[in-house]
Amino acid sequence: MEAMEDFLKSIGALYDETRVKLLKFIDMHGPLCVCDLEASFGMIQSRLSRHLKILKDAGFLSSKQCGRWRYYSIRSPLDRFRQEALEEIRTLSVELPDLKKLSKECKL
Repeated sequence: MEAMEDFLKSIGALYDETRVKLLKFIDMHGPLCVCDLEASFGMIQSRLSRHLKILKDAGFLSSKQCGRWRYYSIRSPLDRFRQEALEEIRTLSVELPDLKKLSKECKL
């Protein structure tokens, strides 16, 4: 039953325009701090953190702490399903905000 729950969690994570945009944005720009995503998307931290947690729990993102900041990136390696979903997201024509970088570079 665990495989079914994992699959449904992944599908559910993608059934939200904001989360699809976040995935595409992180895929384009590489690891990003929550503060960079917050500034770029103009989203309050609690709402953004909820979206990031859903994407992480669904197996699309990984996160690492660097100093006082938490950085999110596309998980590697991705299984075939998530890789193909990400490839489809790359082809979508969606309007994304400009990157507003607030954090300093961090070696992850």
